[in-house]
Amino acid sequence: MTYGGTTMRLAKYLAHAGVASRRASEALVFGGRVSVGGEVVRDPARDVDGSEGVEVDGRPARAWQGDRAVYAVNKPAGVVSTAADTHGRRTVVSLVPSGRRLYPIGRLDAGTTGLILLTDDGPLAHRLTHPSFEVPRVYRAKVRRPPVRSAALQALRDGVELDDGVTAPARVKRLAPDLLEITIREGRKRQVRRMCDAVGHPVAALERVAFGPLGLKGLEPGEHRRLTAAEIERLRSAGRSRRSPARAAGRRR
Repeated sequence: MTYGGTTMRLAKYLAHAGVASRRASEALVFGGRVSVGGEVVRDPARDVDGSEGVEVDGRPARAWQGDRAVYAVNKPAGVVSTAADTHGRRTVVSLVPSGRRLYPIGRLDAGTTGLILLTDDGPLAHRLTHPSFEVPRVYRAKVRRPPVRSAALQALRDGVELDDGVTAPARVKRLAPDLLEITIREGRKRQVRRMCDAVGHPVAALERVAFGPLGLKGLEPGEHRRLTAAEIERLRSAGRSRRSPARAAGRRR
């Protein structure tokens, strides 16, 4: 179980492997029950990529994975993209009564609707969300102050300046004077909303209609379905195998 050459903290690695929650994984490490490369490690912040041989109680971390599942959910407005909510709001995990310990792959803000994936497969979640793989997400944004003119469309396509840097080029189609289809390969917080704000067209309603090769496929709001093995393999192949040095340098502008 490797992570495409990227590293993560040991406790996070164990949580993604399905060994335990992040906090419980930290306790396992502190307790001397985790080894990396045959040596006991007591620092949960130790960076690993899975190639070193991570074991818990002498058992390879990958052996804890077992049979993993991925669910597609059509998230309604007002539902939060977390496994639990301290304010008692309905969560996407509550929409899938699978009996598994699922968590969302990425997030949609409470007001955004559409496709979100839930899984207990940590490596897959990492691949789909890590920016180096550039997995595309497709959104439909109903915007204010129509029509959206050519200059605004071109700015979105080229990249706009946000408070956390310039966005990568996006694919943008104008479907109606106030409706855009925007494909991005980044996962910044509220990115599409902030991009539209930056070109003078605040979002009135936002829906994610595709994640990688998957679409909503007729799911009504609040409905879910378990993905087939073939669909999961398509997800594993989504995006780039590794970002090229030229593209990486461009993203660090």
